[in-house]
Amino acid sequence: MKKVTMTVATAVAMSLLSGAAFAEKKVLLKTPVYYNTTLPGLGSPIKYVEKSLKELSGNTVRMKVYEPGKLVNPKEILDAVSTGKAQAGYATAGNWGGKIPAARLFSSVPFGPEAPEYLAWFYHGNGNKLHQELYDQNKLNVKVQVCGILAPETSAWFGKEINTPEDLKGLKMRFFGLGALVMEKMGVSTVGLPGGEIFPALEKGVIDATEFSMPAVDKRIGLHKLLKYNYFPGWHQQATMMELIINKDTWKKMSKSQQSMIEHVCKSATLDAMALGEALQAPVLKENVEKNGVINKYWSDEMLASFKAKWLEVAKQQSDTDPAFKRIYDDLEQFRATYDLWESNAFLPRPKPSI
Repeated sequence: MKKVTMTVATAVAMSLLSGAAFAEKKVLLKTPVYYNTTLPGLGSPIKYVEKSLKELSGNTVRMKVYEPGKLVNPKEILDAVSTGKAQAGYATAGNWGGKIPAARLFSSVPFGPEAPEYLAWFYHGNGNKLHQELYDQNKLNVKVQVCGILAPETSAWFGKEINTPEDLKGLKMRFFGLGALVMEKMGVSTVGLPGGEIFPALEKGVIDATEFSMPAVDKRIGLHKLLKYNYFPGWHQQATMMELIINKDTWKKMSKSQQSMIEHVCKSATLDAMALGEALQAPVLKENVEKNGVINKYWSDEMLASFKAKWLEVAKQQSDTDPAFKRIYDDLEQFRATYDLWESNAFLPRPKPSI
């Protein structure tokens, strides 16, 4: 009888579990992306999410990724997700800087935190909370979460050596985010261009110089073919956060387990993207020098001091004119001031640049 009772109990339990799984509503997230998924770290993490969600959810949560322009214009992703035209979207918050200036702080910050510190602020400081609040305050019907992070970017590509601040004046450059505001103060005329338009713009002389992303990504769009001076460090983007946004109505219809699965898969994608970014860059730097005739340069102390001075001016101006920017920036700076006690004691000094 005991064996029969146990067998019946097991059968009932299995039946309840399978019934619960069967009862869970299936979710399809049509997800337009800002950057092509062939770009490592910049576009590739969302494919990791797409594959992982399908496998882990037993196909109850599916994501269909649409390459740039295939479902909506990349610049319209935020509004498309908010209105429900798309269930989700993938980009970096800096892409919405024209609409929400303070959103740039959730993308990358000049002379800002490196990846571990940035993630510490998001996950264990107020970063995630402030990120969601900013979108809520702008009446955007989206749930946002970190879902990828880039290694440091190169500072820029030039057709000539840049030795003093005066060498920058009058140049036309493609530049992104808060760094573009700094370059404007340096006397540079900046323009925002998607990756696919940078090479043609350089060829036609529309721009003289550019920055875009990590060396492994810059390689994909062929910057080394037209410009031979690649400058480091990427003071404007020491780390760049990627975000997954989901329409709030869609999010609320999901079960707790489905929501949790998305959150954990995004954390996994972020870790994978950070590791991938660090693994890919050195071979590209070597190839650029040995095969492509690129000259890698490291900014002088004078140039870095000039960039930082202009950044502090930008930060003050943005804080003075935008209460949301001030609230977020002050919180980040307060976190960093505390973190500095750990950072200044815990890590070995970096070797001198070898480029």
